[in-house]
Amino acid sequence: MLSLQWKPIAMTVALLQLYFLKEAESFPSLLDRINQLPGQPPVAFQQYSGYVTVDDKSQRALFYYFAEAEVDPASKPLVLWLNGGPGCSSLGVGAFSENGPFRPSGEVLVKNQYSWNREANMLYLETPIGVGFSYATDTASYEAVNDRITARDNLVFLQRWFEKFPLYRNRSMFITGESYAGHYVPQLAELMIQFNMKEKLFNLKGIALGNPVLEFATDFNSRAEYFWSHGLISDSTYKMFTSVCNYSRYVSEYYRDTISPVCSRVMSQVSRETSRFVDKYDVTLDVCVASIFSQSKVLSPQDVTETVDVCVEDETVNYLNRKDVQMALHARLVGVHQWVVCSSILDYELLDLEIPTISVVGKLIKAGIPVLVYSGDQDSVIPLTGSRTLVHGLAEELGLKTSVPYRVWFEGQQVGGWTQVYGNILSFATVRGASHEAPFSQPGRSLVLFKSFLKGQPLPEAF
Repeated sequence: MLSLQWKPIAMTVALLQLYFLKEAESFPSLLDRINQLPGQPPVAFQQYSGYVTVDDKSQRALFYYFAEAEVDPASKPLVLWLNGGPGCSSLGVGAFSENGPFRPSGEVLVKNQYSWNREANMLYLETPIGVGFSYATDTASYEAVNDRITARDNLVFLQRWFEKFPLYRNRSMFITGESYAGHYVPQLAELMIQFNMKEKLFNLKGIALGNPVLEFATDFNSRAEYFWSHGLISDSTYKMFTSVCNYSRYVSEYYRDTISPVCSRVMSQVSRETSRFVDKYDVTLDVCVASIFSQSKVLSPQDVTETVDVCVEDETVNYLNRKDVQMALHARLVGVHQWVVCSSILDYELLDLEIPTISVVGKLIKAGIPVLVYSGDQDSVIPLTGSRTLVHGLAEELGLKTSVPYRVWFEGQQVGGWTQVYGNILSFATVRGASHEAPFSQPGRSLVLFKSFLKGQPLPEAF
């Protein structure tokens, strides 16, 4: 029995608990608020992370991390970021290695001065199910996952995420991503437009795709020319790589487990000349390759059997496997023993890679959605030449005239890359000196690109 002097205290605690529950009902996001990440420097913006269940029956839940804009988040757009793979983490790659507010350094986090949440409210989604902290209680959910399932889950995620964050419902929204997100992003955007025909929920203002897979043959077969023009292969090997067995044929055979002797010989020669000591995702990189970049390994199957000497400690993996970090993130490991950059339990339908998404991009443009395709120009996995060819071809198909002729753009007093715009709705840009993960290797230039994209303005023409 409580003594009289304790009754007012107990009543106060009970009232506070009731108030908090009422607040949580009005703003479910409160339960996902991050007080502070371990080792984090002080910041003024709010962070949230947690789960959104996309299938109640089999308890399939997608994990997200959300960093509100550094200044005046109410006036800034909402941006969803998706990494590729398929099967790699937007949390570990996008948020903690590329354009998020922090990067792990030893036991602590350091501020990323080029974080994209300087310009927008950044939402990072670990998708599909089985990637990172996202999970299903039914392991059958990890089997035969494909583009259609992923797009549908991502749509349901957004619908239910807006229930947690109702203040963002009518906010201007952009979707960005890289690599296999050349499939994820357009397919999700198409479903959002279809959904809006029944119920207006999404205020989609544009999509941006970095070094994206848009059309299998064009993207993959531009690799031979890239290798040859950068001195990575000989004239004779270039001839074989473009006539005897091109790269799209090799990858197609690889996924079907039917590699022909002729393709095997050609790829062995290509691998010998390019050398396993050159990073295919950044051909000018002169350091060891961290496993953080394995998000693209599915796009380079000849590298899968190679043993890569990782001579730098993967600090992101170490950080996200700390129990105190997982607790702060409201994250849990289900069915796996540790968090990994790219899923080892996901069985993705890799033949979806061969289904073109450039046609979906065309539909988005016809629906009035601006599109930016950008390429780190040191990437040989999805080279700029293939992306430029596809964008130019789409512009011609849609009858879009050049509105900004091909020219340089600037970051500070240096050339940031080259750009061309068609019909003020379809843009192509290169990021000079950037790898497959442009915001990692050229963060300053990538931030300039991102800022211009959000504002719908041409890239800086002068400094």
